[in-house]
Amino acid sequence: MDRPLNHPAAPVGSIGVLLVNLGTPDAPTTAAVRRYLGEFLSDRRVVEIPPIIWQPILRGMVLRTRPRQSAHAYQQVWGPDGSPLATITKAQAEALQARLGSAAKVRWAMRYGKPAIAPQIRQLKDEGCDRILVAPLYPQYSGATTATVIDALGASLKAMRWQPAIRTLPPYHDDPLHIEALRADLSRQLAALPFRPEVLVLSFHGMPERTLHLGDPYHCQCQKTARLLGEALAAEWGDLRVEVSFQSRFGRAKWLEPATDAVLAREGQAGTRRLAIAAPGFSADCLETLEELAIRGREEFTAAGGEQFAALACLNASEDGMAMLEAMVRRELMGWL
Repeated sequence: MDRPLNHPAAPVGSIGVLLVNLGTPDAPTTAAVRRYLGEFLSDRRVVEIPPIIWQPILRGMVLRTRPRQSAHAYQQVWGPDGSPLATITKAQAEALQARLGSAAKVRWAMRYGKPAIAPQIRQLKDEGCDRILVAPLYPQYSGATTATVIDALGASLKAMRWQPAIRTLPPYHDDPLHIEALRADLSRQLAALPFRPEVLVLSFHGMPERTLHLGDPYHCQCQKTARLLGEALAAEWGDLRVEVSFQSRFGRAKWLEPATDAVLAREGQAGTRRLAIAAPGFSADCLETLEELAIRGREEFTAAGGEQFAALACLNASEDGMAMLEAMVRRELMGWL
């Protein structure tokens, strides 16, 4: 049967890769942050309180006060190209595209905010990608991060009559590629400091402690990343004491401990004078690393008696980070490429 003359174009045969990170407001303004937080904090995987209880609190209290505070924090780190997280994730996608060449089409998306996952999946499909690898850029798995990406992916596929074949990048908290990339990148940054730190704090994003007891593997995977990274650094930095902490506590619930701000204060009070901090749970620098760690973390450490402080960059689009990402993506595309 011949194809009708008015049959729509249906390109096929290409491979797509979609990098996904958490999200960001469109601007460092109270209104933009309110929209972003409204979407983020309404996700039932992020806040596991029944909506009938949580939504009045969110709408009546949280979104009336927190957006202004967060907007001020975003203003401290907002760059000429916009949100650091969006700028870096875009740079990672462009660098990965250059590395993969014509083998795949690479796009990027945010779980909350723009560009959203659904239109990016649709664009890849419309460009002929009938096989797509979705790569959540979270080294450690959590229901509040990795799983929400898969939720959004499922919702986007549900709206499509002709769905592409889908693969997803597994968590890579203990992947030798990830540990080696962190070791090489952090070693280079440590060696470039004007002082030799006594302590390296590895700060991961916090989660309510109840998530651990409900079976979320996040806490254990953070601890494993820290242990493996500490062992990898020991050959060159054997005198460096490594501490693990969790940042970004929110609300009154008990969160994973020890808290990063408490660790920084404790170290300063205990006589530590030279300290560096890194965030191996983040694939790209963002508000939590550039403002919470680099600015407020320094203030907390020096106020407690510390003297020299350095916040180390995430892997971002560095050579080590992109070599790792390319290798992992090529591995997951085996059989398609």
